[in-house]
Amino acid sequence: MLNVTIDGKSLKVPQDSTLLNAALENGIDIPRLCHHPDLVPSGGCRLCLVEVDGYKDPVPSCTMAAADGMVVKTNSEELYKRRRDAVDLLISDHPMDCATCEKAGDCGLQHYAYIYDLKETTLQKEIHRELVQDDNPFFLRDHKYCILCGRCTRVCSEVVGADAIEFGQRGIHSYIATPFDVEMRESSCVFCGNCVQICPTAALLPKQRMGQGREWDLEKVRSVCVYCGVGCQIEYLMKKNGNGVPGIAYARGYEGGAANGEFLCTKGRYGWDFAQSTERLSEPLIRKDLAKELGITKQEWQMPEGSPLSAKNAIDNFVPVSWDQALDVIADRVADTVKKNGPDSVFGLASARCTNEDNYVFQKMMRATIGTNNVDHCARLCHSSTVAGLAKSFGSGAMTNSQREVRDCDCVFITGSNTAEAHPVLSYEVIRAVKKGANLIIVDPRKIPLTRHATLHLQAASGTDIFIFMAMMNVILREGWADTEFIKARTENFDEFARSVAEITPEVASEQSGVPAADIEKAARIYALGERAFGTSIYSDVRGHSSILYSMGITQRSNGTNLVLTLSNLAMLTGHIGKPSTGVNPLRGQSNVQGACDLGALPNVYPGYQAVTDEALRTKMAAAWGVEKLPANVGLTVVETIHASEAGTVKVGLIMGENPMMSDPDIGHVEKSLRILPFLAVSEIFLSETAQLAHVVLPATSALEKDGTFTNTERRVQKLTPVLPAPGSARDDWHVFCDLAKRIGERLGLKGVNYDFADTAAVADEITQVSPIYGGISHDRLGTRGLVWPCPDKNHPGTPILHTTEFKRGKGLFVAVPPELPVERPDEEYPFVLSTGRVLYHYHTGTMTRRSAPLHWREPKGYVEISEQDAAALEVLDGRPIYVESRRARIRALARVTDRVPPGTVFIPFHFREAAANLLTHDMKLDPTSKIPELKMCAVRLENPAAKKKAAKATKAAS
Repeated sequence: MLNVTIDGKSLKVPQDSTLLNAALENGIDIPRLCHHPDLVPSGGCRLCLVEVDGYKDPVPSCTMAAADGMVVKTNSEELYKRRRDAVDLLISDHPMDCATCEKAGDCGLQHYAYIYDLKETTLQKEIHRELVQDDNPFFLRDHKYCILCGRCTRVCSEVVGADAIEFGQRGIHSYIATPFDVEMRESSCVFCGNCVQICPTAALLPKQRMGQGREWDLEKVRSVCVYCGVGCQIEYLMKKNGNGVPGIAYARGYEGGAANGEFLCTKGRYGWDFAQSTERLSEPLIRKDLAKELGITKQEWQMPEGSPLSAKNAIDNFVPVSWDQALDVIADRVADTVKKNGPDSVFGLASARCTNEDNYVFQKMMRATIGTNNVDHCARLCHSSTVAGLAKSFGSGAMTNSQREVRDCDCVFITGSNTAEAHPVLSYEVIRAVKKGANLIIVDPRKIPLTRHATLHLQAASGTDIFIFMAMMNVILREGWADTEFIKARTENFDEFARSVAEITPEVASEQSGVPAADIEKAARIYALGERAFGTSIYSDVRGHSSILYSMGITQRSNGTNLVLTLSNLAMLTGHIGKPSTGVNPLRGQSNVQGACDLGALPNVYPGYQAVTDEALRTKMAAAWGVEKLPANVGLTVVETIHASEAGTVKVGLIMGENPMMSDPDIGHVEKSLRILPFLAVSEIFLSETAQLAHVVLPATSALEKDGTFTNTERRVQKLTPVLPAPGSARDDWHVFCDLAKRIGERLGLKGVNYDFADTAAVADEITQVSPIYGGISHDRLGTRGLVWPCPDKNHPGTPILHTTEFKRGKGLFVAVPPELPVERPDEEYPFVLSTGRVLYHYHTGTMTRRSAPLHWREPKGYVEISEQDAAALEVLDGRPIYVESRRARIRALARVTDRVPPGTVFIPFHFREAAANLLTHDMKLDPTSKIPELKMCAVRLENPAAKKKAAKATKAAS
């Protein structure tokens, strides 16, 4: 620590402090405009000048490093004059229309003009930047309000990594510009709005906020983002609409957000307007054929044969009914089916978009009331292989470290994750690490956005990445880079594992993957030793700290569990586990996919990953739920359910917030199976593609209207606060399924199962009684930062890092795995590899984001990424139609000619129903452990309709 005196106070401050930070951390305020705590200091505004003994002139405190023995003065007549002159200079080139300015009350320049009593400039007034750029629906750029503080350019470069804007021109003509002044849409801007948030003036304003009221009139409500698994905290600024109903004026991050700090992505900041869509479901619906059968209507009606993927006005297929009518119909059908066919003739799909409390009640209803373990959710299709693989290696199937540790990594190893698009705010942590000197290694067939920041991009052929991982471990063993002390003390089965990689040399891996052997060896060295590109590690270990980040490029494979085991082997081999900024870190795709797994929305485990096959645990859970016994068999997974429906062994489906008609493989088969299902009930916020096939549809609240909790990808349980009122008579899912469970129980003669919860806090209290990892997590403990499980009791602080001294299973298990290739590979008939995934501006099946006006503007249509070489060979033009066909289906989309995919590979995002990627995918071979299908890739062929038409014309002309 350093001894520094500021304004007469003797202080001890950290070695790396600036004078500004030293002052602020000790409650001494210093004026500042260009400074932001998350950005590199620039010293541009000159408001933070201080006097330091021994220095002739005042110095910028934001850039001046503290030194032992410094004596500093932050206030004096000279400093006051200099700061006032700096503000005076700024307002001489700035409108003083504060009375009507949108930023009034939240403007940094207005604040300091008030502090220094500057009602108008004392200098000559001249506005140099009379330029307004209104080229997108996200934000407005009004350059006359810009003070050139550079905050926007720095956050774009230092945090987001987009580098979309920079200073243009020089001197008084300087302004913030995109390259060559192209529109924002044509630049590398990702419309995250972080520049807008940290702009101190009205130079950047969110469009949604304009005209919505004065800042001091807007109510602030804090909750959790409804999109990906990062779990960002968001502050919603609320207005009162004309009818007195609250609405959202705009959204922003705030400094205390545990996962995200102040920063957000484009979906979190701008994508909330789906909740106010006129398409929201607001009353229960019964399909017309069932309504006729029940005597509700007299009209004869048949279900249309057309696919829900192309249906229009599907709401006309239903009639509105009361909640009692809808729930009684469902309860009657479930009870009758259980009596006739047994409880396993019913299946339930829970949801990664619903709260922990929703999922807990749903799975309790399925098990304790209906009597089946046939409950699953979409984690089966994304990270079931993570749960299986990490549980086998470590004893716990979740992310080992916290997200904010990534910024301090010495090496970040990303594979199977397009982090910047699927988990944007986590990618900001990667960018911060790289900017500080960390090496970034990426293994991916595509050039994802982060590859331009990477030290190494190992662009492996699709499905061959396992050879690279095994070859890296071969090199690590060969070169003596393994952490032998860690291996000896904390792992087992090392010898068998070592033999399994002995023959997979870099040369073998190169032959399979197309990646140069030298690059594989370099990646092995950098990861194993935790090497930095530059700078000094904050850790004092012998080797630097390396972290693995991965997602569905690894897990959505027929050998997904083995791929996860391979990454676990890699971490244990090098000792990069159980320490800060290390670990094996799966990035969960949806807002509560981690929580849905935690709370037992899986066919093989109760809440807290307690096996349904364990008799002692069954007895414990039965007693807790008030039933004599619980089913002992593992239930059906979502994929198995679809096959069972086709086979006729399941008769009733209950779906809460899932959309298998878009998310499951081979959608054509899914549709066929759901159509022949005797009864299907769906709880949803919109009439989704799956809901269109339901007999009964229940209107649910969205996460913006819910109370309860989400668990993010780092195991952090966070509290939701209702932001908006529910539309019509829509209800929270936990409340709906408590009501339904009671009605089903009455019809089955069950007594003693408690569903009389007063609120979600009461549901959470019951969760603490049955799930040891949530034992200490009650609503009143969560605050704004939440708690990270395992948290076994009410005094436990939570566990941000797993396996610090011991693995959950005792010793970490090395597992020997074979290097398997994908099930369906290209051949002469289907010569291309299709890769599926996500894009920045949409989320999962598009149910929410495609109803958000700004997000839809940015990415309105489905597309196919195709390489320049393949496009030239097929004579495909950018933006023109192209057909993609697999052995299961054929779709039409617009070609996007790009260098992001290599020749022989095409990429299609799965969000767009009119070009549904999962029509093409297959479930012909499931991962034997996790039962996940190979959604990530399949073989396809391409057809250019324009070239075909041209050839036909030429043939006709020749004849």
